[in-house]
Amino acid sequence: MTGIEIGRQPLRRIDGFGFCEAFQRARVMRELPEGPRREVLDLLMSRRTGAGLSILRLGIGSSTDSSGDRMLSVQPEDPGGPRAEPRLRWDRDDNGQLWLAREARRYGIRRFFASAWSAPGYMKDNGSDSDGGSLLPEWYEAYARYLLGWTDLYRAEGIAVTDLAFTNEPDFTIDYASMRFTPAEAAAYTKVIGPRIRRAGLRLAGCDSYGWKGAVEYTRAVEEDPEAAALMDLHTGHPYEAPVDRPLPTRKPTWMSEWSPDGDTWNERWDDGSGFDGMAVARQIHDSFTLGEVNGYVYWFGVSTGTTRAPIRVDDDGKGYRVAKRLWALAGWSRCVRPGAVALRVTCDHPDLLVTAFRNEGGGRVVVVLNTAGETIRADLPGLEGNAWATDEERSMAPAGTVRGTAAFAPRSLTTLVTV
Repeated sequence: MTGIEIGRQPLRRIDGFGFCEAFQRARVMRELPEGPRREVLDLLMSRRTGAGLSILRLGIGSSTDSSGDRMLSVQPEDPGGPRAEPRLRWDRDDNGQLWLAREARRYGIRRFFASAWSAPGYMKDNGSDSDGGSLLPEWYEAYARYLLGWTDLYRAEGIAVTDLAFTNEPDFTIDYASMRFTPAEAAAYTKVIGPRIRRAGLRLAGCDSYGWKGAVEYTRAVEEDPEAAALMDLHTGHPYEAPVDRPLPTRKPTWMSEWSPDGDTWNERWDDGSGFDGMAVARQIHDSFTLGEVNGYVYWFGVSTGTTRAPIRVDDDGKGYRVAKRLWALAGWSRCVRPGAVALRVTCDHPDLLVTAFRNEGGGRVVVVLNTAGETIRADLPGLEGNAWATDEERSMAPAGTVRGTAAFAPRSLTTLVTV
């Protein structure tokens, strides 16, 4: 029989699992009728009936208005040059995100990760917050003050931002909010904003490259500069252009900080080979924790519209919603592996069983097994006793019995085992 051995020595701390509702998606959630709105919030953040996500990623707006998907800036107009006093305009809404942050606090979320896709256009060499462009050197200090001014507005509302990223996908240009930094420029800017972030009591995160290979290069550039390395608290990357295939070259915590699969249709299936079904998401989560050795995992949108690869889609009439199996792929880890857990070493002698293991702060162990085979596989799990939940085409984190030293893993399924 197949054997799965779970080590006892902790490998690294786990910060949690998260989602983002930037680019007006928080407003889409808020505009649902009261009943469906609460159900959607439960699906994302409840530890009893949903995914129990524990990190909320917020977008720092840079646009002059909030039309379409644009995120209104808290300083949309030039205050009078880079040395002028900031002129922040606070609408106590922030593109719907303040409401969501308050809801997240009610569910117990305490990790708020804020990302800037771009500086406002007047700070950049292309005069626009869209289409790439670079931050003008004379605006370096003012941009840092601008970002921290945004966090101060949230703090005054009772939301303590914990992690701040001054750039998102700095190696990717697109026709919405985007801004370029080379790895060397990102390391240099770390030394500008880093001391301010440290004094404010926040963690500095960077640099959210568009591909994991690029994230390696940005991480290396920061880590090879002793001053920048001392100021960067969290290294982050996205696996769009290149998948997670190795750890980032640092001893600091690392996050897979944004991803959802490509595709052009809404798909609710668990396993259809499309590449954006539940199995594909589960495999990517597994790879992030095993190949990438990450400390945290942040999916892209939790809720969106149209032909989205978010786990939840709001109906076209704005009154109801649909749930994809992608949500339950996330929940297989996020509901049970809590912030402060540690990853544990796993040995498994069956190539079709992909296994990750963790120990929560209270001492309970969580073992997540993705069976990629088309048949049931039985395995010994010495010393493991607890309860199981399973997800496949028919089940969504459904109770799957008690485990006492052995378990049977259904074909093409995800099973979460939690010790009593």
